[in-house]
Amino acid sequence: MAKTDLDVAIIGSGPAGVAAAKMLADMQKRVAVIEENQWGGDAINQRDLPFKAATSFSHLYGDAIYGERYGISSKTLRFNYPSVQHYIKRVIKESSKKIKDELERAGVKCMRGRAHLTSNTEISVESEGKISAKKILIATGTEWKDPGIAGVATTKFYKPDEAIFMERVPKTVMIVGGGATGVELAQYFSEMGSRVAIAEISERLLPREDAEVGNVLQQFLEKRFDVKVLTSTRVIALEENAVTKRVLFLNGGAEKMVQVEEVILATGSQPATDIGLENAKVKFSNKGISVDRMLRTNVKNIFAAGDVVAGDISSVEVAEFQGGLAAGNMFGGKNYVNYDGFMRVVETDPQVAVMGLSEDDLTKRGKKYKSSLVRLSEVPIAEATDFQMGFVKLITDKKGGILGAQAVCPNAAEILQEVAVMMRHNFPVIELASAPHVGIGWNELVRKAARKSL
Repeated sequence: MAKTDLDVAIIGSGPAGVAAAKMLADMQKRVAVIEENQWGGDAINQRDLPFKAATSFSHLYGDAIYGERYGISSKTLRFNYPSVQHYIKRVIKESSKKIKDELERAGVKCMRGRAHLTSNTEISVESEGKISAKKILIATGTEWKDPGIAGVATTKFYKPDEAIFMERVPKTVMIVGGGATGVELAQYFSEMGSRVAIAEISERLLPREDAEVGNVLQQFLEKRFDVKVLTSTRVIALEENAVTKRVLFLNGGAEKMVQVEEVILATGSQPATDIGLENAKVKFSNKGISVDRMLRTNVKNIFAAGDVVAGDISSVEVAEFQGGLAAGNMFGGKNYVNYDGFMRVVETDPQVAVMGLSEDDLTKRGKKYKSSLVRLSEVPIAEATDFQMGFVKLITDKKGGILGAQAVCPNAAEILQEVAVMMRHNFPVIELASAPHVGIGWNELVRKAARKSL
């Protein structure tokens, strides 16, 4: 006999679960959030917030070191690594506690323990026993995926969420995986003083984006930090001795090897679906849980939101949006997902922000489009700040509708925010071109790109 009769049980306290819980509490529903690990999920404790805190420091330190070009005397500049670690951990602890406190103040029951579905209305919660709920929201996020590299079981390596908590900054590090997480870590450790190599199996960094994005970032990492970028490279094995770790890889048809102090495997994640979905007859695959446009699974009383959902869009903002939408749809709402204007952001410096369709996407679909690219060197702020490596690109259709946008520049996500509004409300690109923009600012890139597209 289940001991708790709820309106909704939410598995996972990340952005999707928290957004849903708060909305349901406002609707006066009896809600419980079940969390196996730390409150706030991976976004707060392992990925987004810790990375933001870490890179905020490393970018500041890196800029100060590079500030000699302005006349800053920074050759003797040092940092206290334990203090950096303390700062990151304090940010995480305070944010996690704040989330739990907010849920409890809203009247949400917070349960700690591993959740396992035993049916479509019952959940077994470690240390809590079995609970029942009329509706269930699955918001379990993702977990690290074993890349299948030989030697992983016998060689010490770091997962991305562990890497920024190393006891000390390594002298040399090899990062396997050139996606968003890999390039963020490559710049972080470079700024902190490590010699970095990064291996990516595709022909460029950030392979899901258009070629210009990864190419510019590669040039920046190589020129500014002397990062060794190995594209079209497959890592095949890890080995370890008492002093170093050896990374064996295939590049250019030949087997090669590099010796480093530490290895980070940023090779991707997979949806966290090991919660008894089969007992509730919920359909899922290795890509995640299948949902309709209302975020409902094939089982009518079970919904899913966040990174556990099968799809290509992943961010804190998307997870929060999905959580709120699912909560509303559980009790009579008929709201459909609309991802127009949501961005993918890479926290390098220069920052990378991408939204909508890419040129690669449109070419594969056989769609006609117009691409308008403006390089940083074309606006005065680049000269003033001595930062000229990057661009803004707008992709439009023949009627001037905005199909996508990409930016590699300082504050990229902020300068594309106005483009997001335009996309969300179907405004034509001429509205961007005619809107006033600050003359000595990065937003001038958007106006120039919009003008080029007319």
